[in-house]
Amino acid sequence: MTALSAPPASTPAPARPRRTGLGVLAGVLLLLLAGASLFVGVSDVSPVSVFSDGPAAFLLVASRVPRTVALVLAGASLGIAGLIMQMLVRNRFVEPSTTGVTEFATLGMLGTIVLAPGMPVVGKTAVAALSGLLGTWVFLRVVRAVPVRSLVLVPLVGIMLGGVVGAITTFVAYRLDLLQSLAQWSQGSFAGVVQGRYEFVWLAGVMVVVAWLAADRFSVIGLGEEFATNLGLHHRRWVAVGMVVVAVITASVLVTAGLIPFLGLVVPNVVSLVVGDNVRRSIPWVAVLGAVFVVACDVLARVLRFPYEIPLSVVVGIIGAALFLWLLLRRRSRAH
Repeated sequence: MTALSAPPASTPAPARPRRTGLGVLAGVLLLLLAGASLFVGVSDVSPVSVFSDGPAAFLLVASRVPRTVALVLAGASLGIAGLIMQMLVRNRFVEPSTTGVTEFATLGMLGTIVLAPGMPVVGKTAVAALSGLLGTWVFLRVVRAVPVRSLVLVPLVGIMLGGVVGAITTFVAYRLDLLQSLAQWSQGSFAGVVQGRYEFVWLAGVMVVVAWLAADRFSVIGLGEEFATNLGLHHRRWVAVGMVVVAVITASVLVTAGLIPFLGLVVPNVVSLVVGDNVRRSIPWVAVLGAVFVVACDVLARVLRFPYEIPLSVVVGIIGAALFLWLLLRRRSRAH
């Protein structure tokens, strides 16, 4: 019997040290980019001037620190929102901006401008979250009715749904002469983020914690309703939790800075190439890489046409669209 036993195979190099090294590298890169975000801008703010110049110190505390914190929270939370959305739909090419969720939230924001212009920010955030929740529900219902769920068809359905809702929103804004106000929310930019105007993005950070606590449930949901039910998981309840997480994150970032496309699509797909589809293992990676991506794009937006600033959504949209196309072609080539 011993003669029939296979000889010991050579053990491949473990992947954990490589992942640990990549994680440390991503963390160091985030710290460097956050430091650059604090001191890059039109106003002269440097580590030396902070200690010798009162206005520079005030600008750092009142504007640069809140902006950097908001960038980190928005990047981390939007990446996780995309990851949760992909688990709910079981499709790697969906995220809030490609499923109509962002457009529904924008429509809710427009409703507050028309019906209650004096509503405080917390009320606007709540309305946008409820609208985003409605958009998530509508998308899930539409996708469930689609007879063929190919890899590309599902996000196309979401883009068409978002296009219809976006057209309605634009038409209403045009008729009421509110296109300029609508553009403020349609173009993502953190240029106006100052102390006292970014605190609601911490709600997105709270949703990140919720996603982390429920990570194992979302992993099971990604395997399908029948499989989750057989394991004793209340599928509809945890789908509802995921919908709330996605809606609140989308609304918080939308109210704070506006629309930031493709982030929740690109970052989770890149992370899945490194750590697989386990949600609990993926969440820290998605959070860090999402923050790195947003902070890097924001710094790039500030220096490309210095002293002018390009909207963050333009830079993220261009880079994100290119990465999305690469991921799409890569998946299709592997399918063949």
